[in-house]
Amino acid sequence: MFDLLWLIPALPFAGFLFLVFAGNLPRAAIAATGCASVGLSTIIALLIGYRFLMSPPPGNAYTQTLWTWIETETFAPSIAFHLDALSLVMILVITGVGFLIHVYSAEYMESDEGYQRFFAYLNLFVGFMLVLVLADNFVLLLLGWEGVGLCSYLLIGFWYRDPENGKAARKAFVVTRIGDTALLIGLFLLFAELGTLHIQDVLDRAGEQWAPGSGLAVAASLLLLGGAIGKSAQLPLQTWLPDAMAGPTPVSALIHAATMVTAGVYLIARTHILYELAPVVMAVVAVIGAATLLVAGFSALVQSDIKRVLAYSTISQLGYMFLALGVGAWSAAMFHFMTHALFKALLFLAAGALILSLHHEQNMFRMGGLRKKLPVVFWTFLIGAISLAALPLIGSGFYSKEKVLWDVWISPHGGAGLWAAGVAGAVVTALYTFRMVFLTFFGKTKTEVSHRPGKRVVTVLIILAVLSTFGGGVELPHTFGHVTFFSEFLGTAIATEVTLPPGLDAELWTLLVIASGLVLLGLLTAWFFHIKRPELPELIVESLSGSLLQRFWMSGWGFDRLYGTLIVKPFTAAARINRRDAVDFIYTLAAAIVRALHVLLSETQTGRLRWYALVLGAGTVALLLIAFSS
Repeated sequence: MFDLLWLIPALPFAGFLFLVFAGNLPRAAIAATGCASVGLSTIIALLIGYRFLMSPPPGNAYTQTLWTWIETETFAPSIAFHLDALSLVMILVITGVGFLIHVYSAEYMESDEGYQRFFAYLNLFVGFMLVLVLADNFVLLLLGWEGVGLCSYLLIGFWYRDPENGKAARKAFVVTRIGDTALLIGLFLLFAELGTLHIQDVLDRAGEQWAPGSGLAVAASLLLLGGAIGKSAQLPLQTWLPDAMAGPTPVSALIHAATMVTAGVYLIARTHILYELAPVVMAVVAVIGAATLLVAGFSALVQSDIKRVLAYSTISQLGYMFLALGVGAWSAAMFHFMTHALFKALLFLAAGALILSLHHEQNMFRMGGLRKKLPVVFWTFLIGAISLAALPLIGSGFYSKEKVLWDVWISPHGGAGLWAAGVAGAVVTALYTFRMVFLTFFGKTKTEVSHRPGKRVVTVLIILAVLSTFGGGVELPHTFGHVTFFSEFLGTAIATEVTLPPGLDAELWTLLVIASGLVLLGLLTAWFFHIKRPELPELIVESLSGSLLQRFWMSGWGFDRLYGTLIVKPFTAAARINRRDAVDFIYTLAAAIVRALHVLLSETQTGRLRWYALVLGAGTVALLLIAFSS
């Protein structure tokens, strides 16, 4: 069964090639090709996962080498795939959620003129993401890494006739390129110092050759962190993700739930040994995660576009994953990745059904009163919102977020400060999540429903709602039965650094009650401001301080303006000044000399035969004189 591993990424690529080269196809054939290619990958991934659980390969890892890609004296990366518990979790989420998004897209994009192009891009995206997480070496990982970057550009700018969409696509490509450059330099450093780019060999040799806290370990992990920050939209490279909402809603679900933005989380988890050798960098990861989850949470609190609320929410939830990674809670980070993929895909797809039903309206203040008119959308969206807000005992998000917070509290790399930041972020999450629910589904109807979702959309929403509700059952807290299936399984690939000291039941119950109580307080605050006293938010915004704060958070804390002032404007000004590039002067001068010589030589072309004979004779005499004189 493990021999079929190569088919998991190969099938989406095959679907892409068929859609590109098959010519114009009927829409049914396009949808069937796009969905079947990822669906078959999902089935194979499930079968391999079952085999892995029932009869693990030796060493709990399996490597499949297809061929040698490049071969030199000391450098011979292969097209090879590595399957262990970490990559298995990733491929199950990518193919499973990706397949559901494909099925949803078959209906959602049905009237779009770029239907075939859309499914081709979507297949390519899934294929590259699978290569990224299965790669046995950093060169192949980089191919998948750059591939998802390319696909994000193509999909964010899918409706390219609108200049704003093209601008958003370019922004995503350029901002993530900053992190990609750091990653590439980090790979050069690893190869120069360790002599290999095979991932397992890099980790083994680093553990043997580098002392904890060494400069090389710090430099390498920082450079890899730069790549992770760009792809996973963490401070200070988070600005591209809200603008990525320019793409179709299924694209937003795919990018934000299971693919591109989780690449940075996967990279840190995969190279966790490097970070354990650099405790100071782990602290940086934790602080970046804590700061990001708060900054993005407050930005989500004032948005009016429902997709931008969810975009900032994604940045914030990724911050929780980085916070967990920074304190060594590897399994907690991946557990939250899994649950987040489920409930965030559900929220985006439910939002897409909502938007399509309201003449493509995305402004929440123009919605309202939709819970009875779109009951399936309402209930599934509410289930996703409950998980996102981590309401106590309900939904998978509660269990994964609580595990993150508990591990942050007890980790030697964590502490009360980081825990408090996580809890504050949870309160803000509950506040903006139910603000979104109340504005959208309660109150007076402001836009009439013009379209109701069909069977494919409804089926996908229900499946994701069920998974979002019960997906957290694979890992339950110590105080709730102590189910540790997920962390024990992941521990075969990543040693769990955070262990629970004995005798902390009372302390954990206290933390749980405090965090849960504050989350419920956030929910009640949202209810009070948007149901009980809906005029209060407007009064706050009308005040001077409230207006300034709203504009500041609405703009994402002014990062775009800051970068425009410090980087973009000086660069473009320098480009205008240096429009006639000084370096180009050398080549311009050479061309001018050639043109001048051409003019001089063209003067000799008079058409007079006597003149030609005279020149020929004079040349002959000159050559003879030179010959005799030598």
